[in-house]
Amino acid sequence: MKRRISILGSTGSIGRQALEVIEKLNDKFEIIALAAGHNTDLLNEQIKKFKPKYAYADEESAINSAQYMTLEEICSNKENDIILVAVSGRIGLKPTITAIKNGIDIALANKETLVMAGDIVMALAKENGVNIIPVDSEHCAIHQCIKNISQVENLIITASGGPFLRKSIEEMKKASVEEALAHPRWNMGKKITVDSATLMNKGLEVIEAHHLFDIDYDRIKVVVHPQSIVHSAVEYVDGSVIAQLGLPSMHIPIQYAITYPERYEGIKSKSFSFSEIARLDFQAPDWDKFKALKIAYECGKIGGSLPVCMNAANEEAVFAFLNGKIKLYDIINIVEKMLEKHIIVENPNLEDIFDIDNNVRIKTRELIN
Repeated sequence: MKRRISILGSTGSIGRQALEVIEKLNDKFEIIALAAGHNTDLLNEQIKKFKPKYAYADEESAINSAQYMTLEEICSNKENDIILVAVSGRIGLKPTITAIKNGIDIALANKETLVMAGDIVMALAKENGVNIIPVDSEHCAIHQCIKNISQVENLIITASGGPFLRKSIEEMKKASVEEALAHPRWNMGKKITVDSATLMNKGLEVIEAHHLFDIDYDRIKVVVHPQSIVHSAVEYVDGSVIAQLGLPSMHIPIQYAITYPERYEGIKSKSFSFSEIARLDFQAPDWDKFKALKIAYECGKIGGSLPVCMNAANEEAVFAFLNGKIKLYDIINIVEKMLEKHIIVENPNLEDIFDIDNNVRIKTRELIN
C-alpha cells in the first residue's frame, strides 16, 4: 500500500529534494497535497508533474490544476499518513500542531516548531500517539543510533563549522552576504545557511534535540567536524559510541524520515568509501567566536519563553542581514539585546508564544531601524 503524504514547503530546498526522493520511489507514495508560498510557477509545475489532489499557495487564484485547501485543512485531512513540514520559520508551528491533533505522523524539517513550543508539541504527540521523525541530518542520525534512550549517556551533535571556521572574529564582522551564504558542505536555504555561518543553527538543533529525545542540555555535546561525514553520534552508559556516517546529502535523511521504519535504495550519492575519505577531523567549538551557540544553550536551559524570544530576534536579524541592513556579527548583538529586555513567561501556552513572537519581532525591527 502506498504511503499518503503531503508536503508543506514543496518549493523550498527540502521540499524539492523530497519530491526527488518520491519520484525515485514513485510506487511507494501517493501525494495528497503540496503547499507553497509565493513561488507559484514552480508549485504549478510540481502539481502538473505529481498530480496531488489538493494544493495551497498564498494566493488561491494562482493554483491552476488542483483543488485549493488551506494549510489547516491539509493538516486536518486524515487521508494523510504523514506530513512533511518543510516550511521555514514560525509558520510551521500551527500546521504541525493541527496535524498532531488529527493523529497524523510528522516528518519535521522545521526547527522553529520545537524551539518555540517543544514542550507543548511533544506532549501533544505523545497524547495523540503521533510519531515525529526528524529530517535534520543531525537528529535523523541520532534517531537511527538510539535503541533505548534510558541507556544513553550523551548525544553528540556534529557541526561543519560553516564558512568561517578558519576565519577570525574580525573577518566575520566584515563578512558579506555572499561570504555567509558560501557554505562549504551543504546546499540549503538562505536563512538556515546564515544560521550555520553564526552557528545559531547548531544552537537551535541543541534545543530541538532536548525536546525530541527528552535529554538534559548538559548531556548534549557539540563537536565541530569539517568533513560533515559523521552526522551525529550517541554515547551509551557503558562508554560505547555509535555514529551515523554518510556523504553530505539531504536526500538520505529526508528519505529516512518519510519512509520510516522501512528502508529502500532510493536516491544515493556515490557509494561511501572509508579509504577515499581517508581522515575525519574533530574539534571543540570556539565559544568566543560563535557566541550564538552559547546563547542558545543558555536560553534552552532557562527555558520558558526565552527560546521564543531568541528565535524571533534571530530570524528578524537574519532577514535584515540578507537585505543589507546590518552586518553579520550584528545578528548576535541584536539577539543579546532583545534577550536582556525580555521578561520571561515560565510556562507559556500557544497564545502566549505567538504573542511573544510577534512582539519580539516588532521590537527587533524597531531596534534594527
